[in-house]
Amino acid sequence: MLTKRLIICLDVRNRKVTKGVKFKGNIDIGNPVEMGAKYSAEGVDELVFYDITASAERRQCDIEMVKDIAKNVFIPFSVGGGVRNLEDMHQVLLAGAEKVSINSLAVLNPGIISEGAKAFGNQCIVLGMDAKFVGVSEKIPSGYEIVIRGGREHVGLDAVEWAKKAEDLGIGEICLNSIDTDGVQNGYELTITEKISQAVAVPVIASGGAGEPKHIAELFAKTHAEAALVASMVHFGNYSIAQIKAEMRNAGIAVR
Repeated sequence: MLTKRLIICLDVRNRKVTKGVKFKGNIDIGNPVEMGAKYSAEGVDELVFYDITASAERRQCDIEMVKDIAKNVFIPFSVGGGVRNLEDMHQVLLAGAEKVSINSLAVLNPGIISEGAKAFGNQCIVLGMDAKFVGVSEKIPSGYEIVIRGGREHVGLDAVEWAKKAEDLGIGEICLNSIDTDGVQNGYELTITEKISQAVAVPVIASGGAGEPKHIAELFAKTHAEAALVASMVHFGNYSIAQIKAEMRNAGIAVR
């Protein structure tokens, strides 16, 4: 049985981990390097760091922060936000990240996926997707539209069709975040997660909505997602990584 991954996401703004609800009302929580090191030591499988304002501010990801993280974290981690071109990808990987997550950049310049996969390997390139339910239409047949620049800009792109195109271009995995459930802690958006998991062969990471361990068990019982990304439920001390993994095992989920 393939094991399922537990991943913690740290949204970073001005070198502080921050958390909001549906991409709004963010509050600062702590230091990303210290929090990443803590979660690494406690046994999480992977970490994701997003420089959440870099894209909207049209600037490069904080490379010095990535270097600091790499010195203190001893598990795989990916970095997204402010990756503007192939050279930025290279800088993130040189700084110590195992993977680069591209979101707005990939939508605006899909060819960057193929360029990145060719230069660094498919396994290094993660497609970050922010999807929002807008209703089924001729243009958005799945009912879920892609939104870029930190949830600020609708682009008229169907989420499922975009996932399939990105896979064809060479993406290594997909991190799917539902804006509608982000930070709400009432459970993942299972419908779009399963639609995309069934549409592509690459691993899908579900993000947005985990509030308690049963939500993770529900995710793996009802979708083909290969990893669960969590944030609020650990950032605010509601659950430890050990508690979450114990609950996963009790639910019959193979855990690393």
